[in-house]
Amino acid sequence: MLTEEQIMIRDMARNYAQEKLAPAAAQREKAREIEPQVIAELGELGFLGMTIDPDWGGAGADYVSYALALIEIAAGDGSVSTMVSVHNAPVCAVLDRFATPEQKEKWLRPLAEGQHIGSFALTEPQAGSDASNLKTRAVKTNEGWRINGSKQFISSARIGKTTVLFAVTDPDKGKRGISCFVTGNDRPGFSIVRVEEKLGQKASDSCALAFEDMEVPFEDMIGEEGQGYAIALSSLEAGRIGIAAQATGLAQAAYERALAYAKERTAFGGPIFDLQAVQFRLAEMATDLEAAKALVLNAARLKDQGVPCLKEACMAKLYCAQAAERITSEAIQVLGGYGYLQDYEVERMYRDQKVCQIYEGTNDIQKLIIARQIA
Repeated sequence: MLTEEQIMIRDMARNYAQEKLAPAAAQREKAREIEPQVIAELGELGFLGMTIDPDWGGAGADYVSYALALIEIAAGDGSVSTMVSVHNAPVCAVLDRFATPEQKEKWLRPLAEGQHIGSFALTEPQAGSDASNLKTRAVKTNEGWRINGSKQFISSARIGKTTVLFAVTDPDKGKRGISCFVTGNDRPGFSIVRVEEKLGQKASDSCALAFEDMEVPFEDMIGEEGQGYAIALSSLEAGRIGIAAQATGLAQAAYERALAYAKERTAFGGPIFDLQAVQFRLAEMATDLEAAKALVLNAARLKDQGVPCLKEACMAKLYCAQAAERITSEAIQVLGGYGYLQDYEVERMYRDQKVCQIYEGTNDIQKLIIARQIA
């Protein structure tokens, strides 16, 4: 069902992930950092602007190819896959859809070419699932907009150089008073208050940001004034396909390690794979993984066809995130005591997958949206 190009992109991502990402994933986690060399290589391979038109520095790939590549990158290192996912969608996706040609030349091209990393600053301490409850304020001045406020859980802000952010420009209009801006992370008034310590994906930085009288020129507003909430929602399909792919990749890696271990580990006179209890556990893991891949690729195909696929993207994210928790947990069980040790990696995959049930909309938010779509 895959084209030659899709297979080529998948295999290229798999080879890179297994040769360069997986062997250093534990070291990357201890260092709490993704190496600049890895970022440069991902850019050279086209993984940092996958669905962006080549006219703007992207690879021009379809969403099926993007999902396939992200699965393999996540199988190599969950932290790297988060950086790649956020960078592609929503960051590049929003600029691609809403930025002017001049803005694309200034902001999108270097991002799509992989010259540097972007972040997406929507969430605030009091505004997570309720994205319309923003407090960050942008006040019009003679030269542009003066922004004050804070953001929370912003991926890649420490290593990134560009941020797409959202602020209230008209408090009286509710969610229709939110606007979208793009800025460099070196702009005066932009500061990283804290890099969070997390359960998993420790090499991917999640930051608390503060804006103190940050001056943004008029030409750095994305879209029209008051269009910010709609712009933020526009990225949901692509973003959730990305997280579903990421969860699937983490599950794939854990399953493959569990299967290999079961065939190598001997007990009671033979490989533990010969024990029916282990076979049944692995059979359920394999079935869960196959279903997850099918849901991800179905949503990606609909996206490529231009068909509205919010329901399918939410279903994919919901199921894949839940399946990843089941599969990584069962992988630990297959390895027994060794599964609980850092040396055997599945414990890291178990920790890395948990956030897939939280960001880009929690499981409960996915269920709410699905329910509305089927009503």
